[in-house]
Amino acid sequence: MQRVTYQGYFGDKRIESRGSSLHQRLFSSGTRSIQGLSINRAEQKAYYRFLHNDRASEEKLIEELIGRCSSQVKGKVVLAIQDTTEVNLTTHKGRLQSHTGLGGIDDSKGIGFKLHPSLVVDAQTCFPLGFSSIRMWGREFDMDTKAARKYLPIEQKESYKWLQASDQSKTALNEAAAIVIIQDREGDILEQFIRIPDERTHLLIRSRLNRLTNDVEGKLWDTLSASAKLGTYQVKLDSDSHGNLPAREATIEVRCIKTSIRRKGKGISAELYAVEALEVGCVGYQGVHWRLLTTWPVTDFDQARLVIEWYTWRWFIEELFRMLKKEGFNIEGSELETGWSIRKLTVMLLDTIMKLMQMHIAYNEAEEANVPDSDILFTKEEQRCIDALNEVNEGKTKALKNPFKAGKLNYAVWVISRLGGWKGYTSQRKPGMTTMFKGINKFYDVFDGWTLQKDVGTR
Repeated sequence: MQRVTYQGYFGDKRIESRGSSLHQRLFSSGTRSIQGLSINRAEQKAYYRFLHNDRASEEKLIEELIGRCSSQVKGKVVLAIQDTTEVNLTTHKGRLQSHTGLGGIDDSKGIGFKLHPSLVVDAQTCFPLGFSSIRMWGREFDMDTKAARKYLPIEQKESYKWLQASDQSKTALNEAAAIVIIQDREGDILEQFIRIPDERTHLLIRSRLNRLTNDVEGKLWDTLSASAKLGTYQVKLDSDSHGNLPAREATIEVRCIKTSIRRKGKGISAELYAVEALEVGCVGYQGVHWRLLTTWPVTDFDQARLVIEWYTWRWFIEELFRMLKKEGFNIEGSELETGWSIRKLTVMLLDTIMKLMQMHIAYNEAEEANVPDSDILFTKEEQRCIDALNEVNEGKTKALKNPFKAGKLNYAVWVISRLGGWKGYTSQRKPGMTTMFKGINKFYDVFDGWTLQKDVGTR
């Protein structure tokens, strides 16, 4: 049975049904092309109408997505991972309608829009729960110079996006036991440390500046590096082609201090913990060296390790952007002709990619973990088809049997990954999101035939 995702949001059952159908088709087809995912011309027109309908607004799409996330966080400690990317539509400049939600981007001659989401994951299980904030905007083409903007109030700067998203996350996640907001160096803004934290809301941000502190010992980084070592640990790190870093077993030294940061010449300051993760023994390359600022209490080695691990989960949002653009749905190649419709499609694709992330994490959970049931992503009939495909894809030996419990999400993901080209051997590298992305597309091709066969067989 088709889920009506947007029920009650647009004030029109036909629009809601059309949006729910498009929502499901984005997931099942593996494409952002409306022409490519539509079964016929009538359906194609219906989806175009939905994306151009003012009643199915960007704000309502975001509200629905955030609402689903809010309903899942009660009593949990959650991480809200923020970052910014841009959707570059410059190659379609001649086709896109002007004044439709687009603006300048980092390329001074380009057009597109900025995207700043907050992706929420369970701090204990790493399982993605949804989004607590999504903001999109086009820059004004005649923005003041960077030097002129430096002296503006924070509310008038583009960097205010970090504080806005943090405030919105606090509201959306108000039933969570605790929130840890994670940001990269661009979020290292003193005003944020002063305004955002409270008894249940914490910040975890990579330090951008060797800031002044209220300590007599000196600046932040110098004091932190001179502090006593809490301990060391080993971790396997993958290779990084961009930084020419090899795959390796890294030794990480950990330090932590309780301190405060302040602005020169002003009495405003914020208390926090600074944690250092320093890779030692590097030869021929620059290893990991993170200085993390957090309001989450860190008083020993285990707590320091925890916040370092949480920070590594920023991988989620980088993967989100990768799948949204070139290596996944290629939103920058959209055939839509208005910025507003592309922005709405972007919101729906973020939701689709989150489902792929849920599949990826569910598969990588330990067998004894509390893995969700398949019905969070698949209907009863789809699960029956998955069961049938499991029988076909399992081998005769134990090594090629589905190791997971039927009805669980990791059981379904094993089958989907086999369809995506994964061989199924435990000695083989675990399937990645790209494999699952391919597998979903193939699964729904099979499911369409499965459904047709059943319908014909009952006539």
